[in-house]
Amino acid sequence: MSTKNLTAASLKIAGPMRPRYDEILTPDALAFVEQLQHRFAGRRHELLAERMQLRYDLGNGRDLRFLPETASIREDAEWRVAGAGPGLENRRVEITGPCDPKMTINALNSRANVWLADLEDATSPTWGNIIEGQLSLKDAIRDELEYTSPEGKQYRVTAERTPTIVMRPRGWHLVEKHLEHTDRSGRTYAASASLVDFGLYFFHNAAELIARGRGPYFYLPKIENHREARLWNDVFTFAEQQLGLPHGTIRATVLIETFPAAFEMDEILYELRDHCAGLNAGRWDYVFSIIKNYRGRGQWFVLPDRDRILMTLPFMRAYTELLVKTAHKRGAHAIGGMSAFIPNRRSPEVTERALERVAADKRREARDGFDGSWVAHPDLIPTARAEFDAVLADRPNQLDRQRDDVHVTARDLLDIRSAGGEVTLAGVRANVSITVRYLESWLRGVGAAAIDNLMEDAATAEISRSQLWQWMHQDHTTVEGEPITRDLVEGMLTSVLEELPRPEGHKLAEAEEVFRTVTLQEDFPTFLTVPAYTRFLVEREEAAREFAAA
Repeated sequence: MSTKNLTAASLKIAGPMRPRYDEILTPDALAFVEQLQHRFAGRRHELLAERMQLRYDLGNGRDLRFLPETASIREDAEWRVAGAGPGLENRRVEITGPCDPKMTINALNSRANVWLADLEDATSPTWGNIIEGQLSLKDAIRDELEYTSPEGKQYRVTAERTPTIVMRPRGWHLVEKHLEHTDRSGRTYAASASLVDFGLYFFHNAAELIARGRGPYFYLPKIENHREARLWNDVFTFAEQQLGLPHGTIRATVLIETFPAAFEMDEILYELRDHCAGLNAGRWDYVFSIIKNYRGRGQWFVLPDRDRILMTLPFMRAYTELLVKTAHKRGAHAIGGMSAFIPNRRSPEVTERALERVAADKRREARDGFDGSWVAHPDLIPTARAEFDAVLADRPNQLDRQRDDVHVTARDLLDIRSAGGEVTLAGVRANVSITVRYLESWLRGVGAAAIDNLMEDAATAEISRSQLWQWMHQDHTTVEGEPITRDLVEGMLTSVLEELPRPEGHKLAEAEEVFRTVTLQEDFPTFLTVPAYTRFLVEREEAAREFAAA
């Protein structure tokens, strides 16, 4: 691997240096990330400004549509994406989860085909979680990862064949405040979290992954349009050149998890065609994106209780069927989303119900043409695998299945009112409870939390808090006839907080503060993680002087 173009980085480490952090934050790795920042940070800011303008336009009555200016890309039947890299041919079961040592080892022992190593929605982005997650991945890729729990239980990788790792960096909207970048004008600001996560992982692991018969693979979150995909493609091309790797070595799977992206699937694939392996139906962020973008557009865009937003609703069927059709037309995998139900080993009834619902979900996806799907718990892998095995048999995928029977219009995707808008008092209270409890977990550094036998992450918490905001601001009324007001939500918040236990080290007071900021204020924060991160997760210690001197 060539590093001849790397020079001393001007990135300043603003977070504390703990044991082994210097193995990740090496001078050459920081120089590589610095080059990414210098070259791409400006375009990132421009694209984020475009997002703000789109939200403003949608709020003022504009509707999303398929772009007339890119019709030629959609109508050209000849082009294809690069497709699967080594180790990605069979993706029928993918397990998702954060990158701490214990979860990494459990994922690698899970017998899934792919592990989505998540530095995004399943990870609370503390400085420790981010850098120690990179350490876990570095060790795991080299077969050097072991872990002993505080109780003395030892964990190590025992599987003969481990899942192919696909790492998910944080989205374009997030920053890493523990690394400060000074641009050419002398202005200092927090580094792009996307470029930090991608850059550190790629720099340390690309060559090792290739030597082991796989490759540097990524899930791309929160993309809203093809210009954002183009930026990622340019990042990939530049990174390959800098480290002396052949063009197209990187493979990316794009999460179609924002409402605008659903109208640009072909264009996103086209921009990433030399590096693209597939599309994923990121269902929970997709629902959140609908609420966020159409939250002020009246009752037609009000969704019902969260547990009634099902994948069988017409507008959700339109989204997933269009995804399969588009992906397969271009030679890309179509990967299904995650059912939130999880087993409970202490409750056979809960486990049985979870397995039934997961089986039905994966059966629908497999029959619709998906090539694989996500689970959040190792115990769900046999259930999900059985449904895909029933359709795929010994084939690695069903890319040859073209969904020419699918004809989805913009109107179909926009048919939100087909869900009905029935909201119950129990649904309001559930959203309050889930949001507060998840925030408390996130603020303690745990980004994937089992709550009421569901796996909650940032995406599902976003649905809960954004629904509350929309219901209040649209003067919505419950089926019981109760107006959903700020007073109602505040009363439920007080009741929920009174009922929750307060173990040592709890963060309920902080969770309440964040809840009020992201749910009860007049303004709508675009992501709950942005103010919560800045307010509570940023460590202001300076980096160790010895490291800076070195």
